[in-house]
Amino acid sequence: MKFSRSPWAGRAFDHPDRRVVIAGGAGFIGSHLCDHLIQNGATVVCVDNLFTGSMQNIRPLLNHPKFTFMQHDVREPLDISGRVDRIYNMACPASPRHYQRDPIGTMKTCVTGAENILELAKIKSCRVLQASTSEVYGDPEVHPQPESYVGHVNPIGPRACYDEGKRAAETLFFDYHRVYGLQTKVARIFNTYGPRMLENDGRVVSNFIVQALRNDPITIYGSGRQTRSFCFVDDLVRGLELLMESPPEVTGPCNLGNPAELSIEEIAHKVVALAKSESSISHQPLPQDDPKRRKPVINRANSVLGWKPTIDLEYGLKSTIAYFTLRAAASVSDARVARIDAARSTRSQRGKLRRASTIQ
Repeated sequence: MKFSRSPWAGRAFDHPDRRVVIAGGAGFIGSHLCDHLIQNGATVVCVDNLFTGSMQNIRPLLNHPKFTFMQHDVREPLDISGRVDRIYNMACPASPRHYQRDPIGTMKTCVTGAENILELAKIKSCRVLQASTSEVYGDPEVHPQPESYVGHVNPIGPRACYDEGKRAAETLFFDYHRVYGLQTKVARIFNTYGPRMLENDGRVVSNFIVQALRNDPITIYGSGRQTRSFCFVDDLVRGLELLMESPPEVTGPCNLGNPAELSIEEIAHKVVALAKSESSISHQPLPQDDPKRRKPVINRANSVLGWKPTIDLEYGLKSTIAYFTLRAAASVSDARVARIDAARSTRSQRGKLRRASTIQ
């Protein structure tokens, strides 16, 4: 299928009069999207239940006059007063370690959450984007993966709560588009990395970086020959915005990811080298239904949106390593401050007791 390049493709957008709701806005990708849209003039309402999102990610925005935070779970109906022009649905834990912690909750977030987001978009007559995932392709039998591939997913496996949940969410988005004429967009996000990833989320890049900085063994599941394609978060945010602002007839699904394919073992050695680590490699059994190969076909994003990744892996890894290095230093500093405060409090209490004893 061929796509004609639109005259607006690849352009930068200003949103001085736009009010945007970002569900999951305190998460890794969502918080970067909040930053980006605020910088381009939009008014942003960030909605998050903080299951995996963090106030730390959005702390610099909390006093911004165009930013509002609402703690809310999208599994419950969402009521936003006033005008809404755009809704990004980024709400769902995205790493196996987190989404398997509450699989039923994950499925409900994907499906009931999507329905509640779509109902809000219908009420507000606004455009809405679903952050879907490459996991809809499962452990693919077609490589690389184009949007036309319908996937190879185990519906009863331990990853199904996320994989099938996201597939069902896509179904809802397209049905709302067909039945109600809602302007919907679906982005299929491939492996994304960068600052603000959770250090305990079990994903490849964050796992490897944290282990490398601690000089712990790098844990590789399986042989390490399985592949992934890693997209830096700034590139992804740009792709999400381009898809959201594309003409109404561009609904997706649209793959957003980096087609540069690397083996897990290759990425491990790159992280060790860039972190100047002494970590060794430790192999563990491959989890059930873990995909063997993952690489997006991005012809649609390139032709229709004028989008492709521009940030190379070495730059992205260095930025992410720097972030985790600062996080580790901040944790040590916070612990030291807490000890000093505790010591001061103890000394103060002792002083009060001594003064009280003298008075008596």
